[in-house]
Amino acid sequence: PQLPHGHMPLPSFWKVVEDTLQQSGAKLRAFCQAFETVTPSPGTQPLTPAEERKVLSLVSKHGPDKLYQVTSNISGSRDLDLTLLRGQIVALLQSSDTKGNTSRWLVDAGGPRGFVPAAKLRPY
Repeated sequence: PQLPHGHMPLPSFWKVVEDTLQQSGAKLRAFCQAFETVTPSPGTQPLTPAEERKVLSLVSKHGPDKLYQVTSNISGSRDLDLTLLRGQIVALLQSSDTKGNTSRWLVDAGGPRGFVPAAKLRPY
């Protein structure tokens, strides 16, 4: 089989290979850094009885597939933003805000409803 760059002179071919490998390496490093920042530490707090009741009510209202856990403390800075603690369970109501911004999600925190950064939520 003919390689796509098989017709190139050898030095140019090696340059293409090297550039491709460098790009892939840079992408891999970026991915690893991103992965390290979003991977939560293994110590997930057990739920208190009050939190458990809240989770059960969220499940009955929204279904288990809508539940997300807060991965780090969130302090709401804008109107309609929620302030939540790491480990809290919320139910997803809408995966965007009123302006269609998908990095802010509308959630039900078992009473208060508001917006939180999507990046700080993971499926429960």
